[in-house]
Amino acid sequence: MKISEVLDKRAIKIGLSATTKEDVLKELVDVLAQVEDIGDPKGILKALIERENLGSTGIGQGIAIPHGKTDKTSRLVAVLGISKFGVDFDALDGEPVYIFVLLVAPKATAGPHLKALAQISRLLRDTYFCELLRKCKTPEEAYNLIKTEEEKKH
Repeated sequence: MKISEVLDKRAIKIGLSATTKEDVLKELVDVLAQVEDIGDPKGILKALIERENLGSTGIGQGIAIPHGKTDKTSRLVAVLGISKFGVDFDALDGEPVYIFVLLVAPKATAGPHLKALAQISRLLRDTYFCELLRKCKTPEEAYNLIKTEEEKKH
């Protein structure tokens, strides 16, 4: 599974304005709602917040992979958000988060979103790649960087 297959270029937001965990989630869901028919965005936001309450999806090194499920989508969808200033996301290492990859999966499935989580983790484990991603100025630039990186790894 490739991230570029579940991430629409229009679902990339460079320069998130949110400064709190909940506002980041809301901003990412709003971006998703503009690209994908997800029914009621509030329902997805609630699922994401409930998931965060179990334990932060801020995995450290400036990265968070918030994820949730809904019965309003028939396929796995992703949103990439990049914050210039970093957000306190209760990350495991206590550091601010700059790169957010939101995943929303259909309720009935487990496989695809677990594969996507693994793939994103692999991709973002590369600190140089993350630096390049944070320097992207446009959604196209970020999307092409991800696509190129995925092609190198396969």
